[in-house]
Amino acid sequence: MAAKVAYADVEVGTELLASTFPVDRERLVRYAGASGDFNPIHWNERFAKEVGLPDVIAHGMFTMAEAIRVVTDWTGDPAAVVEYGVRFTRPVVVPHDKGASIEVSGKVAAKLDDEARTVRVDLTVMSAGQKVLGMSRAVVRLA
Repeated sequence: MAAKVAYADVEVGTELLASTFPVDRERLVRYAGASGDFNPIHWNERFAKEVGLPDVIAHGMFTMAEAIRVVTDWTGDPAAVVEYGVRFTRPVVVPHDKGASIEVSGKVAAKLDDEARTVRVDLTVMSAGQKVLGMSRAVVRLA
């Protein structure tokens, strides 16, 4: 499968479709099972509070995975992402009663290589009005 977005059709400043991803405790438990990360800060409210957190928090890698979905949805091909990195700036706090959400927007920040058809996409990743991932960038190979 190849990216459905053509390099020639993309300009610096092109905005990707923003998305909001719900996060609840059930998703975190399922992610723990898939990832093998059973740290109790991700599912046990009492433990999370005992270690100084405001409540259960989402796994950092879960947050990263949700964020990159904006890029993979845009390209239509997860393999189009050739590089991805973030800085973890704040945790996504997931209260039991209402859960949380991760809001993600992105834009093409640079056209990197005409021959390789790569662009850099910068993501803005927020939860509860605060940035939760900093320097969230992906290099993407387009059609």
